[in-house]
Amino acid sequence: MGKVIFYEDRNFQGRSYECSSDCSDVFTYLSRCNSCKSGCFMVYERPNYMGHQMLVRRGEYPDNQLLMGMSKSDCIRSCRMIPMHRGTFRMRIFERENFSGQMHELMDDCDSIQKRYRMSDCQSCNVMEGHWLLYEQPDFRGRMIYLRPGEYRSLRDMGVGPMNFRIGSLRRIMD
Repeated sequence: MGKVIFYEDRNFQGRSYECSSDCSDVFTYLSRCNSCKSGCFMVYERPNYMGHQMLVRRGEYPDNQLLMGMSKSDCIRSCRMIPMHRGTFRMRIFERENFSGQMHELMDDCDSIQKRYRMSDCQSCNVMEGHWLLYEQPDFRGRMIYLRPGEYRSLRDMGVGPMNFRIGSLRRIMD
């Protein structure tokens, strides 16, 4: 299922909006969003793919407040489709912005960049293959950032919140 259906009310009730690609502002089509049926998507708390992010795997979510961990019906404002990836995963992470400092290449999940690579921070990266999630804390916990293939010269400029967001772990998106 390469689409997501958003519903204004809980339990898939009320007006709905079906989306099969990226959507920069769900509220263009709905006045609120309280439930969804989804393929693999990243949802964001603010328009234009900004703010806190949450991976929504295939399934039905009758109450988005539980999904996002927030107590308001406007917690999903934009979404990005995550296409199915078959093949290898490859990413280079860099200690500092603009691809400088220590560099390491990953092809699998890393539950702690501090332990595995002795890196205190990851501030830029180049995703060469696959789709990845970067987590704020080790063991795939905390806030996350979704990365598609491409160059990311500054992870701090991605609109995920405070400047003190550090990358603690990384995981491939395999759905």
